[in-house]
Amino acid sequence: MQEGRSLNSYTAIVERCPDTGLYVGYVPGFPGAHSQGETLEELNSNLKEVIALILEEGVPAMAGEFVGTQTVVVA
Repeated sequence: MQEGRSLNSYTAIVERCPDTGLYVGYVPGFPGAHSQGETLEELNSNLKEVIALILEEGVPAMAGEFVGTQTVVVA
């Protein structure tokens, strides 16, 4: 870890595209923080890279806050 730099943690939503088979991920409320990969490891690496690039310009204003997920049952 670089001196003077703190670690940040972000929650990504991950889905698998039925057309391409790729994993697609994005960080809710974090403008521009989205990527894809053939494996979950590749997706994680790609998201880290995208987030690091965005943070080079400064911490963006978050458009929302990830709260969680819910199961919705419909009869």
